[in-house]
Amino acid sequence: MHPPHRPPLAWSARLTLILATLVSLIAVAAPAPAQAAVYSSCTQTRCADARSANTTWRGKGYPTTAGWYTWTGGKYNYTGGRHYNREGQLPTNATYYEYDVYPRNRGAARDAYRIVVNKSTGATWFTPDHYANFYRL
Repeated sequence: MHPPHRPPLAWSARLTLILATLVSLIAVAAPAPAQAAVYSSCTQTRCADARSANTTWRGKGYPTTAGWYTWTGGKYNYTGGRHYNREGQLPTNATYYEYDVYPRNRGAARDAYRIVVNKSTGATWFTPDHYANFYRL
């Protein structure tokens, strides 16, 4: 005895089934985002560089507009503008801005080293790994 014959699925139903399967496979394979660690002091090897960059950015008034800014030695440095703290790693109910630590030629690719500043309080953090960890300066 053969199972009852089913009519073929319409193309839209097939596509929906395929997409649902792919999404479920991706969700299983994708690792959960890591929770950032926030440290009360900065003991990383590049903390001195971050403090120096922070002094220069402070001297520029911590610009809030994303873009390139002149730096010492004929180089430039970039601020990405507002850091939204979407994952809530830093204290909430504050406005943060992000600034690159290392200057380079204008238009060069950005690296992972940033400082994040709460302009209202002056609290500043260094993140050597693009927001995976924060070290208070």
